[in-house]
Amino acid sequence: MVMLVTGNARPIAADSRLVLRVGGAESNVAVSLARLGHRTRWVSAVGKDPFGRIILDELTDAGVDVSWVTTDDAASTGLYAKDPHGESTRVYYYRGGSAASRMDVTHLNPLSAQGARVVHISGITPALSEDCRGLTHAVVGDRVLGPAAVSFDVNYRPGLWPVSEAADELAVIARQADIVFVGRDEAETLWGTASPEAVRALLPEPRTLVVKDGATGATAFGPDGASWADALRVNVVEPVGAGDAFAAGWLSGWMRGLDSERALRLGHLMASRAVQIVGDCPQAPTQDEIRRHLDLEQEKR
Repeated sequence: MVMLVTGNARPIAADSRLVLRVGGAESNVAVSLARLGHRTRWVSAVGKDPFGRIILDELTDAGVDVSWVTTDDAASTGLYAKDPHGESTRVYYYRGGSAASRMDVTHLNPLSAQGARVVHISGITPALSEDCRGLTHAVVGDRVLGPAAVSFDVNYRPGLWPVSEAADELAVIARQADIVFVGRDEAETLWGTASPEAVRALLPEPRTLVVKDGATGATAFGPDGASWADALRVNVVEPVGAGDAFAAGWLSGWMRGLDSERALRLGHLMASRAVQIVGDCPQAPTQDEIRRHLDLEQEKR
């Protein structure tokens, strides 16, 4: 989608000056992974309008392959607005009937994921339409895109669907994924689980489950047990997008072969950069910065 947000990260008012950015859960992850040096591809749909062109240009400039994106002549590109209030932000969606919401399983071609190590999708996609819900199940449950590991970020958005509809659906999808990201607070909202351990008890199937606890830290449950890493303390400008940046950092660490704790720390490093900007996609640290950060943190233990 294209995103509107105040340039000074203040609440929207009659005299606000709004800036246009590009956002969206899966595309945010693709951009951040590309900036971290990985080959990424984004599969989606945009409208035949200036906003669709802006999205494709920006993702291409970031190094994301958009060759499998379709342009829908009969639908518009989705839009949303962020209304910041300190360390919290309310999001307003204007995406009913958008090009992305009209996607279905016919948009999925195994060739688009050929050679991929991981396919990432979020819980926002099944909330867009029944067809998008079917597409999500085809990716996560039926594995129509091939043998790549499937990463699923629960990413519950109450503005898109109520808990009564989302809770069971998102749990079913999460249980079929290989890697799952979920916030402790959203898990409690959806499933009544008050702790990371309770979330793991509810979702024992994924090989790796990462439970994020906001500014406190995150726990990863995997074949070798549980790992924890503290979040980094930074001044928060606007928090939306931090979860996507975290997922990209963790996935980058996983693909680099880092141990669980260091992958969590790389996730926190990316998230800390995301909360310091008004957009969703931060510039990535250099490889030297990543090595210094991870080595320093390792030495402190």
